[in-house]
Amino acid sequence: MITSRIYSHLGGKEIMACRFSEIDKMIDGIIASVHAFRTKTSKEKTMRGKMLYSPPAMNKAFKSEFGRMGFGEVKLDYDLKTACDKKIRTHKQIDYNKGRVNVEVQLGKYAFMFYDMSKFQHFYNAGRIDVGVEIVPTYAMTKNMSSGVSYGEQLECDIVRLNRTFPSVPVKIMMIQADEV
Repeated sequence: MITSRIYSHLGGKEIMACRFSEIDKMIDGIIASVHAFRTKTSKEKTMRGKMLYSPPAMNKAFKSEFGRMGFGEVKLDYDLKTACDKKIRTHKQIDYNKGRVNVEVQLGKYAFMFYDMSKFQHFYNAGRIDVGVEIVPTYAMTKNMSSGVSYGEQLECDIVRLNRTFPSVPVKIMMIQADEV
């Protein structure tokens, strides 16, 4: 895959390049090593029979490559109280972490892409990270995926429209696409 666009929120790209250059290069290498193949036959009314990219297959490839490079899952535990005053132990979980960098690959619905921003915020507020990296498909790539998949240009637009106030953590948003798109 290739990174066709990067959005730097609150200096996320620059922080990665200056303070975490080795991790930044690893992430670039991981993206380049993952290949998207059209392995899913669409059953959707508007695309019936069309061969599409499979998010589960791409996620599996990303998981393998991030693991090979020493990135691990990380959780931040906390307690919450329910409406009936029951105390519950729960957590926020990030798929890939190395040092003070959290990375999420989001190939699903838009709500999950924005939820990743809130997870980065939780870890940042807890003093556990300095920067987040969000890897998402481009709009062009989503045209060859199931309907409703999020794309980076939409996330960038929403963050800019929020006057860059959320998230208040530096994030490098990497918009990817298959080599053939």
